Amino acid sequence: MSAGYGDMVLSGYIECAPLIAEELGPEIAFDLADSVSAIAAKSGKLEAAKFPKAALHAARKLPDQRAFRAWINLIERFAAIARESTLTLLENMESLLKDLSVSQLEAWIFAGIRLSGGDEEERLRFFSFENPESSRWLLFESESVGFSSMAPRLRSLLRALWNTSPPLREPTLSTNEKVKRRAGFGQGVIRIPTSFPGFQGEHATNLYRACIAHIGAHLTFSGDRFPVRKLKPIQVAVVSLIEDARVENLAIKEMPGLRRLWLPLHVAQTPSALSPNHALMAPNLLARLARALIDPEFSDYDGWVKKAKLEFFSREADWEDPQISRELGGLLGNDLGQMRVGWQFDMNNYVVEPPYRDDNLGLWDFGDEEIPPDALDAEHTFSSVRIEEQLEDDITPPDTERQETEQDPDSSATPVKVEVQETQGMPVARYPEFDYATGHERPDWTTLVEYAPLRGDAAEIELTVDQTIDTLNRVASLIKAAKVSRPTRARRLSEGEYLDLDACIEARINQRAGLTPDPRVYGQWVRQDRDLSALVLLDISESTSDIVNNNSESVLDLEVKAATLLSHAMAGVGDPFALAAFCSNNREDVRYFRLKDFGRPFDRLAYSYLAGLQSGLSTRMGAAIRHAGVDLGNQETYRKLLLIVTDGEPSDLDIKDSRYLIEDTRRAVQSLTHQGIDVFCVGLGTEISSSLDVIFGAKNSLVIDRIERLPEKLPQLYLKMTG
Repeated sequence: MSAGYGDMVLSGYIECAPLIAEELGPEIAFDLADSVSAIAAKSGKLEAAKFPKAALHAARKLPDQRAFRAWINLIERFAAIARESTLTLLENMESLLKDLSVSQLEAWIFAGIRLSGGDEEERLRFFSFENPESSRWLLFESESVGFSSMAPRLRSLLRALWNTSPPLREPTLSTNEKVKRRAGFGQGVIRIPTSFPGFQGEHATNLYRACIAHIGAHLTFSGDRFPVRKLKPIQVAVVSLIEDARVENLAIKEMPGLRRLWLPLHVAQTPSALSPNHALMAPNLLARLARALIDPEFSDYDGWVKKAKLEFFSREADWEDPQISRELGGLLGNDLGQMRVGWQFDMNNYVVEPPYRDDNLGLWDFGDEEIPPDALDAEHTFSSVRIEEQLEDDITPPDTERQETEQDPDSSATPVKVEVQETQGMPVARYPEFDYATGHERPDWTTLVEYAPLRGDAAEIELTVDQTIDTLNRVASLIKAAKVSRPTRARRLSEGEYLDLDACIEARINQRAGLTPDPRVYGQWVRQDRDLSALVLLDISESTSDIVNNNSESVLDLEVKAATLLSHAMAGVGDPFALAAFCSNNREDVRYFRLKDFGRPFDRLAYSYLAGLQSGLSTRMGAAIRHAGVDLGNQETYRKLLLIVTDGEPSDLDIKDSRYLIEDTRRAVQSLTHQGIDVFCVGLGTEISSSLDVIFGAKNSLVIDRIERLPEKLPQLYLKMTG
């Protein structure tokens, strides 16, 4: 080893091997020499010299030889994949193993590898903890209390307490650091911190619960936003504090147990006369007032705090009116602004206390005035989110397409002036992604961004319909004849599948009474009508721009023509259906285009959206399937069908491992199947047949090798699947 790698590597091994032998046995220590050599060959001498020290930390932290060997194997694999980051990983190993098991460490490592997309500099930033995502995923993999683990429980608690369920979101990486420290609400979204530093275990759990209960109180009892107008920053802070106290006291009146949830988090103390001057600074006084307005046992000698408490509780009869906060807070804020408190109030550095309370930006209307930078960071992130499509308790009624004959000019589908969305989409959801290497899903790994579709010439689609009207009518009549609904019992039949016991008993009674028995004693399961909804999802990635067999038409042209014919047939028989298209530009920009929503007619607007589709980018299919599944899941039909049309296997710019997205898409399909949604894929071209079988199964996929036949095949396929 000395001759091959130098004294530094040898001395590192000699120093640590005996200590490792004491922990796990001499055999492990001897085998370590081979691993040191492997690390040296894959990453370098410096990494090999650091490796024995990291191995010693692992030997002391891991429970047995099996876990240690798994750790060795993991590090060797990592050194082969990410040579530039191996040294950084080894230097951080002691702290990593304090929180992670070997399997959790593996999941965290592969999260970093996937996140970097093959970029060595990005990988190094992740494993050096320069990328904030690194800490976020460490928190998740360590199963510490954080947003990812708490989100499902918080949604349930919010609905149980306040009967509301707006989407919960983490701050994005670009969000201001101060804003990340506190929760917030606005534009119909609740923003919850990824974690609360310094709070662990049950304390962190209670903090998250207190936080969501507090925001729920705002959503229930706070009225319209307060206009800022000419208020000074200190007045804004005090008005916000009074409003916090008002909604909490109203909530406690309805649910007294909430006081036990909130009160332990108020830790502000009455300072002694000898306390340093910071005890009389504005943030300290505000924290003490916050406690005084919820804790009946808390008393404070400060005149301003005592006055505020007296004024607040003397007006208990007015608590139902939010304007009391604006009025009382404005006066108290003015008093505080005139006091010599020894510190100039700085709104930019002020953080609301206690930590379960939100940043209060959701209470204020900044109007046309300059919005504070932090407000922009908090609000702009979520201002484009279309909440109506994300409500957890969506109660969208069944499709009304059968009754609709024309587009509502005031509906959301009308192209109001939203040209900005043609180039700038709206992030509407985050979805997990399955990593086959670790065997589990990474939550919130991909961002689904909805883009308003471009409008093309609707006359092109009308021409397609006119040219194929006979075929359309024939397919529509065949589809209409097929019954797709819940089977019901048809009773008292002359022939059938089973005996109708009620009819049999009645016939026997008549026979005993000397009457002629009714021979109709059979029953049968029948389907009376159609009860099906479908969503057609089109792949519009760059490869769909290819020309088909020296024809003038591209793959996308044929997809559009096929979707037109199928949509016309579905609209003709009254099946509720939707049309959408997708492509992707990495995991943070999975693009989704709504061409026709459930409940909307297949009219000229939908025609123009189909005609305006353009090929581009990649095919990250899993997130698009999950998003389509949400829409289908909201349909109250017996049968739900997702029909995907694609010309290639899943891929994206940031993914080098071709199997990764195939396995994730398969997981997405399985997830929808478990929800009772049938997923079927039409593949264009023979090259993708094997991957479609893996993803969808041989019975749920069909490869059309002559792509030019897609327009005629797709409606027939729909008939076969729904007949």
